[in-house]
Amino acid sequence: MSANGFTTEVIHSDRRQGSECGAVHQPLHPSTEYAFSDARELAAVFQGKAGFSYARQGTPTTAALEKQVTKMEKGTASVSFASGMAALSAIFLTLLKAGDHLISSKYIFGNTNSLFLTLQGFGVEVTLVDATDVEQVKAARKANTRMVFTETIANPGTQIADLQGIGEWCAQEGLLYVLDNTLSTPCLLTGRSVGAGLVMNSLSKYIAGHGQALGGMVTDTGLFDWTDYPNIADVYRQGNPQSWGLTQIKKKGLRDMGATLSSDAAHRISVGAETLPLRMQKACDNANRLAHFLSQHPRVTAVKYPGLSSHPQHARAQQLFNGQFGALLAVELAADIDVFDFLNRLRVLALATHLGDTRSLTLPVAHTIYYEMGAEQRALMGIADNLLRISVGIEDYADLEGDFSQALA
Repeated sequence: MSANGFTTEVIHSDRRQGSECGAVHQPLHPSTEYAFSDARELAAVFQGKAGFSYARQGTPTTAALEKQVTKMEKGTASVSFASGMAALSAIFLTLLKAGDHLISSKYIFGNTNSLFLTLQGFGVEVTLVDATDVEQVKAARKANTRMVFTETIANPGTQIADLQGIGEWCAQEGLLYVLDNTLSTPCLLTGRSVGAGLVMNSLSKYIAGHGQALGGMVTDTGLFDWTDYPNIADVYRQGNPQSWGLTQIKKKGLRDMGATLSSDAAHRISVGAETLPLRMQKACDNANRLAHFLSQHPRVTAVKYPGLSSHPQHARAQQLFNGQFGALLAVELAADIDVFDFLNRLRVLALATHLGDTRSLTLPVAHTIYYEMGAEQRALMGIADNLLRISVGIEDYADLEGDFSQALA
């Protein structure tokens, strides 16, 4: 990483990698196959030499994006995928096997929870704990524990795990620490700074930023010793041990499973990433102001946002996130408000199931993204029927506050 700041590095990433004809953006490579003038060179690429053979395992366009995100995370290397869930699936399905044990925060995205049910069907044991307390993570340790997983900011409840404490403990125990950095992004926090070995970013969200491309990225921070990890296949225990984990994830997740990021999506994400710091600053500022406004509104029962002094992990958020608190909040309306009627009164916010967009988005949590979980599990997670998830965008703040004011009136 050079001495330049985060924004400068992201903006100039493409041209500093070297581009055709002096273009400031890397070109789009749509080709599915790559020909060689020397058959030995073709074989060498198949046997591990850097290069491109078939687009299912990556293209020059996805490689350029991988370098860009690796710099953001201050890691050693990255592998891109078709979506954030594809990236998480690749981590868990390629690095865990039947009989292994995974410790995870219980405050996780609903689709990730569903993925854990799939893992359990394959014989992987999963224990969900309150990761805001590192002692609960430690207490879940078993002889067969291989991995610890958490999100930086939970979706939608905004709980913040003891990221630093978990990282220190995993280092002591030799456990692989996997961090989902989607909601904080490398702008607010890098996985390396809290000791994570692998970091996943759903590129579809803030990094792309404009709601027009899906993608996911797995970044190796260089902190984990792969020589001690028993699930690396012999065929991938070649060359620099630092690359073993990502090599297996790439070969299994891309070559075998085909969860490939397209060059077109990679190009869109790379261009969108250039304004990530500006968008995050504005969205975080909007979210902080909106959370404080709604927390004082008589028709709102509760607001969950790390920027509020009432948030259980407010002090932790202040320490971790560069003075910002994210752009996601959860809002519980008064019990006598019909959540659907309220949402239908909104005029600025879009009713949509995404987050990290330039536009502010909202949805009723219990009836949508957590519906399959069932009422009992939702109650355990503190998800009320009147809970809204709000992904705050970069609109003029006065318009956001005005929209909620008129809908709550």
